[in-house]
Amino acid sequence: MTTAASSATGIPAIVSAGDLTDDDLAALYAYPAATTEPSVRANFVVSLDGAISTGGSSRGLTSPLDQRVLKLLRSLADVVLVGASTIRVEDYIGIRIPESGRERRKEQGLQPIPPLAVVSGRADIDPKSRLLTDTLVPPIILTTTTAPAAAKRDLTAAGAQVVELGPDRVETAAIIDTLTGLGMRRILCEGGPSLAGQLAADDALDELCVTTAPVVVGGDARRITHTDRPVQLTMSCEHIIFDTDGFQLARWARKS
Repeated sequence: MTTAASSATGIPAIVSAGDLTDDDLAALYAYPAATTEPSVRANFVVSLDGAISTGGSSRGLTSPLDQRVLKLLRSLADVVLVGASTIRVEDYIGIRIPESGRERRKEQGLQPIPPLAVVSGRADIDPKSRLLTDTLVPPIILTTTTAPAAAKRDLTAAGAQVVELGPDRVETAAIIDTLTGLGMRRILCEGGPSLAGQLAADDALDELCVTTAPVVVGGDARRITHTDRPVQLTMSCEHIIFDTDGFQLARWARKS
């Protein structure tokens, strides 16, 4: 792994993707050692002009290294947090971890495969979707007491763990408290922008990992965060990975 600077100096590490090994990437994205507090990390891919999707999906913006880092971040997390709209648009299936990765997770005291935790105030998720039919661990549905009872029953019958977090909306504090109460402190958010915006506005976003695709797409796609509340969250860049195809992958962490 070749670096031009070290984040220990306060300057982000500049890394050439080159022959980065899995161990190199794991070191670059490692959580703080012996962390006891919840840590919320978001991961997005964007175009040069800030769009998080093209043609309604992020698939047109990704790259092989971006997908490799996506899988790594999932393998480091206790749980993957996603909004219901993103689940539908991206046609999510359950998280997959190779056998070798499962063994490493067990050695670190983690469950072999992290579950998906889906935020849906109305429990508006198809019980026949691949989220429930193509998964190795049951998803956690974070919803409200006022969501339709029939929808919650159907999801429970399909194998989901349905958790009611309040009467009107799924609050950030309730999300984090519930997941940490289940032993899941390392939380990876994969969107969408409304959920990421909620986390940022509630001062709960600790890290932001951003892959920038070398394309301009125009249109009216949303940004990484979408919220009607003002946000002033200052972060520092821990590293930037430059790939030969023009993609850049940066890890940003909030300043303490």
